[in-house]
Amino acid sequence: MTHENPLYLDHNATTPVDPRVLEAMLPWLRGGFGNPSSPHAHGVRARDAVETARNQAAALLGAPAGGIIFTSGGTESDNHAVAGAAKLGRRAGRDELVISAIEHPAVSGPCLELAEAGCRTLVLGVDSEGRVDTDAAARAIGPRTALVSVMHANNETGAIQPVAAIARLARQAGALMHTDAAQSAGKIPVRMDELGVDLLTVAGHKLYAPKGVGLLCVREGLALPNLMFGAGHEQGRRPGTENVAGIVGLGRACEIAQRELADEAQRLATLRDQLAALLCAAVPGAAVHAAGAERLPNTLSIGFAGVVAGRVLAHLPDVAVSAGAACHGAGGGSSVLEAMGVAPELALGTLRVSLGHGTRAGDIPHAAAAITLAVAAARADAH
Repeated sequence: MTHENPLYLDHNATTPVDPRVLEAMLPWLRGGFGNPSSPHAHGVRARDAVETARNQAAALLGAPAGGIIFTSGGTESDNHAVAGAAKLGRRAGRDELVISAIEHPAVSGPCLELAEAGCRTLVLGVDSEGRVDTDAAARAIGPRTALVSVMHANNETGAIQPVAAIARLARQAGALMHTDAAQSAGKIPVRMDELGVDLLTVAGHKLYAPKGVGLLCVREGLALPNLMFGAGHEQGRRPGTENVAGIVGLGRACEIAQRELADEAQRLATLRDQLAALLCAAVPGAAVHAAGAERLPNTLSIGFAGVVAGRVLAHLPDVAVSAGAACHGAGGGSSVLEAMGVAPELALGTLRVSLGHGTRAGDIPHAAAAITLAVAAARADAH
C-alpha cells in the first residue's frame, strides 16, 4: 500500500461502490435517461427499473414494497421519520420523543429542532457495553410518547441494540418506533417485520451503493406526513424526480446483500477478531469497546491509553481508519464513548476500524503492525 492508495478500513464511513452495482447503474447514466413520471416508453422503462429496485429493497428488509420511499440518503430518511412522527403525535396530544444517547445527529438534531414546536425529548442512557437500557426505556415511554427512535447498530462501536424489545414497549404505549439501520443493513439481518418497527432508515453508501440515495421503510397503513412538498413522486410521499441510477444501484446492492450476507458476516467477524487479538497483544493498555456486546461483524472500536487518536492517524498514512465517526466532524470526544462511561484518556485514543468486502486475510497483520507502530510513535510524541 502507498500514501496515495492506503489500505481502506473505514467502511462504516462509506463503502466503495460494488462493481456489480455500478454495472447495473451504468445503463441509467447513459441511454436510460427517461423521467419515471413520463407516460412514453422512456419513462415507462425508468419507472419499471425503480419498481424493481423497490422490490429488491423490500425483500432484503422484510417490508412491503409499497412502504419503501426512496430518498437522498440516511439523513433525509431520519429527518422524515422524526418530523413526520412528531407531527402525527401532536395531532394526537403526544408531545414527547424518546431517543438513545448514542443516536446519529440525523435523529438527535431534528429532535432538538422540534423543541421549538413544543416537543420534549427524553434521552435513554446505555450500559458500559454501549447497549440501550430497556428498563429505562420502559420507564420513559408513556402516553405522551409520539416516537421512540433507537438505532439498530451503533456506527462507532458496532453494538447491536435491543430494538425489537423496545419496539414492543412503544407499541404497548401507542407510540411509533423508528430505527436507523444505516450501519446494519447489508451486514446483519435487518427485517422490519421481525424488529416490529414502524419506520426504518437505510443509507445506500453504507452497503456498496452510491452516495446520495437511501430509503425510508414505512409500515403498511401508516400515513406518515411528508417532510418535503412538491409534485406526486414516490406515491405522493417524497417529491422530486427520482434518482433512477442511484435507486437502481441501491436495489442491486440490496439484492447482493440478501444473497451474500451470511457468509460475508462470518468472514469479517473472524478477521475483526484476529485484528483485535493482534493489537491487544502488541499494544499495552489497548481495550476493545463493547467487547461483551453483540456487535456488527466488521466493526472494531479500540482505545489506546496515553495517546490522542488524531496523532495516531498522523503516523498512519498507509491505513485508512477513523477516529470515531467520520460524519461527526473533527474536534471533541465521542459522545458514544462518553455515554458508555469510557475513561476520557481511553476515549481520546480510540480508533474505529471497519472492514469490508475488499478486506483480505493478508491485510490484517499489515494493519495490526501499522497501527502498533503508529501508537508507539504517537506515545513518543507525547513525551
